[in-house]
Amino acid sequence: MGKKKGYGQQKDKHSLKMRIRGWFHRGRFIGFDIQSIIMAVLTTLTIVTTVVMGLLIYNRFTRAIKQTAISNAESLINSTVEKIDSDLLNVRQISNALNYNIIQEGDVNDQEFARQFSLLYEVNNDKVQSLALFDNEGKLVAAEPVMEQKDNVNVKSQKWYTDALRDIENIHFSTPHIQNLFADESYKYYWVISLSRSVDINNGKTPVSGVLLVDMKSSVISDTMKAINEDSNEVYYYLCNREGKIIYHPRRTEIDRGLISEDVGKVAMLEDGTYELKLNGKSGNVVVGSIAYTGWKIIGVVPDTVQTINIKKFRYYIITTAIVLLMMILEVNRIITKKISRPILKLNESVKAYEAGEKPDIYVGGSSEIRHLGYSVQKSYEQIEELMEEIIRQQNQRRKSEMDALQSQINPHFLYNTLESITWMVEAHKNTDAVFMISELAKLLRISLSKGRTIIKISDEIQHSRSYMNIQKVRYKERFKTEFIIDEEVNDYCIVKLVVQPILENAIYYGVGNMDEDDGGKITVRGEKKDDDIYITVEDNGMGMSEEVVDNILSDNEKVPKHGSGVGLINVHNRIQLMFGSQYGLQVYSEPDEGTRIVIHIPAIPYNDQNRVELEKQKYGKAKVTDEEK
Repeated sequence: MGKKKGYGQQKDKHSLKMRIRGWFHRGRFIGFDIQSIIMAVLTTLTIVTTVVMGLLIYNRFTRAIKQTAISNAESLINSTVEKIDSDLLNVRQISNALNYNIIQEGDVNDQEFARQFSLLYEVNNDKVQSLALFDNEGKLVAAEPVMEQKDNVNVKSQKWYTDALRDIENIHFSTPHIQNLFADESYKYYWVISLSRSVDINNGKTPVSGVLLVDMKSSVISDTMKAINEDSNEVYYYLCNREGKIIYHPRRTEIDRGLISEDVGKVAMLEDGTYELKLNGKSGNVVVGSIAYTGWKIIGVVPDTVQTINIKKFRYYIITTAIVLLMMILEVNRIITKKISRPILKLNESVKAYEAGEKPDIYVGGSSEIRHLGYSVQKSYEQIEELMEEIIRQQNQRRKSEMDALQSQINPHFLYNTLESITWMVEAHKNTDAVFMISELAKLLRISLSKGRTIIKISDEIQHSRSYMNIQKVRYKERFKTEFIIDEEVNDYCIVKLVVQPILENAIYYGVGNMDEDDGGKITVRGEKKDDDIYITVEDNGMGMSEEVVDNILSDNEKVPKHGSGVGLINVHNRIQLMFGSQYGLQVYSEPDEGTRIVIHIPAIPYNDQNRVELEKQKYGKAKVTDEEK
């Protein structure tokens, strides 16, 4: 019967595949006619042509605007270089005037020296923050405005001082920094650019060498740079020295915080001119202009994405034109395709709803091709439903057959051993013991039959086990003791019948059966409930088993003993898992000469007719038992 049904399923699947393949080759599966195909092609060509022409025009105009932006940047950098050159020249002239006209011509101890020193500062205090003269020991000789040098400042260790003494022929320019040499009662900090040079100082009759410091206000440079960065759109300008250190940058704060980066070191190595480079991961043009004498460089960055008002207006015009054209085409296309696609969408929605577990009617409508497709899908789903019901029925039948087969393996095995014991007693003329065993066997058979039920109460299973042990104790002449410690609350829960007896049989044959009476053999049966599970433990103090046997006793491995109750334990484990799930079953713990402990782990399901029937029909599943049933 199963083979015929499998053949029918394959035939149905093959038939469905052939129908789908036929729809595809006939051009009906998609559901579009020649008119919709032509419309789609014309629409695509129109869109592509419009976009390509718009991009070409836009790119041409952008390149022209970009070239204009580069030319403007070059012109602006040239004028800015001249402006900063002029400002730095003024500061150098102040330094020259101090050196040649005041320091070398006068004596630092004369009042005239101090007056001229102060006058020169007053005349130029709009661009000079301070003037200071230090001797070769780093001691302050003169300063304007008059201020006291801080005690904790070591002038001789500062770069501007060491540079001046190392290279006495040149004027040295520092990068912008906060001047922290003098005590300021207002506690203000001033950003300056320091110009330092080595000078000869007349101090009475003893000439000494020293260092002249002219602190130029950093705002002289920064104001110029700010002015050229205003209203420059995406073009920006910054100032750096030949080592790649930034002197001014419009986004200096963001660079210091690590929010953005600037490839200053790469650009600082370039000579004056215009270069096309990839900076900070973006393509663009760089305009470089050098400031004489200092080695500083003004860098103008013109990204490829530079925009101006004109190009923005042109871009808006191109975009607006393209959008209007596309909207007109798409509206026409929408009206046409909506009528064609609506039946397909409805069919698709009904199929999705069916796949989601609902039971809607498959949509049948639209053109003849779509209606035919709907009818075919509906028919296919009906066939699938029938096949699924048949598969479920076959699965349930298979599981029942497996349970019956496992049960039949246990009952003959147990009866064979019991009848063998009774035969032995009759032959030995132990009639009283034989009568007792036959009485206990009757109790066993009554519970074993259980009106054909597979699920019984735990109390009945324990009674079955007690009767079995009574029979075995007679057979083994009381060579071992038996103790049942069962919590009362577990008696009224469900269990698969005949699962304890094979474990007791195993405990006798491989545990205490061969022990002398003086050895104190004992088998203990415990039953308890923990949370939502029940554990029934059978423990003996017999010979135990090796680790290899323990690892394989619940499998079909050839290392498992094939005599006695070895097969019985496997069957018990499989029956429990078939009934309750793979998370339940037997757990075996044993050590040689220490004994064996086998734990039956089952869920705590109250025994009643509804639960029994659902378990035996394999419908209980993971359903929760209500508090009322408990």
